[in-house]
Amino acid sequence: MAKAFQKIYTQITAITKATCSLKAEGVGNDELATVNGKLAQVVKIIGDEVTLQVFQGTEGIPTNAEVVFLGKAPSLKVSDQLAGRFFNAYGDPIDGGPAIEGKEVEIGGPSVNPVRRKQPSELIATGIAGIDLNNTLVSGQKIPFFADPDQPYNQVMANVALRAQADKIILGGMGLTNDDYLYFKNVFTNAGVLDHIISFVNTTENPPVERLLIPDMALTAAEYFAVEKHEKVLVLLTDMTLYADALAIVSNRMDQIPSKDSMPGSLYSDLAKIYEKAVQFPDEAGGGSITIIAVTTLSGGDITHAIPDNTGYITEGQLYLRRDSEIGKVIVDPFRSLSRLKQLVAGKKTREDHPQVMNAAVRLYADAANAKTKKENGFDLTDYDNRCLDFARDYSREILAIDVNINTVQMLDIAWSLFGKYFKPEEVNIKAALVEKYWPKN
Repeated sequence: MAKAFQKIYTQITAITKATCSLKAEGVGNDELATVNGKLAQVVKIIGDEVTLQVFQGTEGIPTNAEVVFLGKAPSLKVSDQLAGRFFNAYGDPIDGGPAIEGKEVEIGGPSVNPVRRKQPSELIATGIAGIDLNNTLVSGQKIPFFADPDQPYNQVMANVALRAQADKIILGGMGLTNDDYLYFKNVFTNAGVLDHIISFVNTTENPPVERLLIPDMALTAAEYFAVEKHEKVLVLLTDMTLYADALAIVSNRMDQIPSKDSMPGSLYSDLAKIYEKAVQFPDEAGGGSITIIAVTTLSGGDITHAIPDNTGYITEGQLYLRRDSEIGKVIVDPFRSLSRLKQLVAGKKTREDHPQVMNAAVRLYADAANAKTKKENGFDLTDYDNRCLDFARDYSREILAIDVNINTVQMLDIAWSLFGKYFKPEEVNIKAALVEKYWPKN
């Protein structure tokens, strides 16, 4: 219902499937409004011509519908009460709990000034060996999972939420099926970790356009805990492809000319606005951090599609999921995955042998890939080739598989045990001092 002194308009000049336009004055960009009772947001202003994006679609809206501008952009009430709760795209609780009391903050604010940032240098251990050994993550980093739609990326995200060493985990779920939503809810509840996890969820039953609010809601909550509470916050976003699809829906319905792969021309800046919220604050500013791990699903494994292509320019590497037919499990592919900041913590915040073990293991895994190619082409294999293939099988099963949950010391010890099982020290090519210290004695 309109409040006193709110201007009410009743003459809509144009209606599309997702937007409507009218003449109005004193309206701001991103301002919220109601159109015939449906929530909407200002997406374009040219002179006095205002275009509104209607979240639930424009079906049933007449040209004389009441349009009421609310005088504010989308916002979230932030406080410690957010912890352990599930919210929709508007920040309203969906878990049956009470409304949140706290300071109301507009979502979608600017990212942190680079001058106020510190170079990331704190280890973010996920407990997933395929990440922590070969592609170690750093607080303040932004990195995506690239995965095929049929891979269990949401289970990986849930596992990261359970295992990651962070003060707060914030999940932003976009286009989740009800099964996925209930999976996250049950996993978090049964593991007893709800007290430090906050979830913002848009399901397939909700309007796709609402997905556009989810990342900003999640990151507004993250900024509260990182800036006000000086905490180490990990933000998990899934699925950014569905977020980009929602951008395309709005863009196309506003008759904007599409760019590559039917995506809007603003795709790069839309994605960068989200990913650049990742930050490590200096100690004098409290030392809080926001680390972003996002899922980008690939269409037919196409890494050149506009969404992963633009994402790769913005983020600091990528984690690539692949099904390994040899062991029948999904692994973190060591060849196509890359964390560009891992050298800032590997061997510095982890054990001294970490960089050398990581490099040796990947090199031997590459030798196994070459041996497999030789075998497929009918060439005879050497004894070394066969040992590499056996090593790669065990390495995938005991290190790279996404269900392996061990700490960094354990994964290094397992790697050394595999070296000792299949190779001689000189074949592994690791510094003699480290071989003397860590090579299996038996």
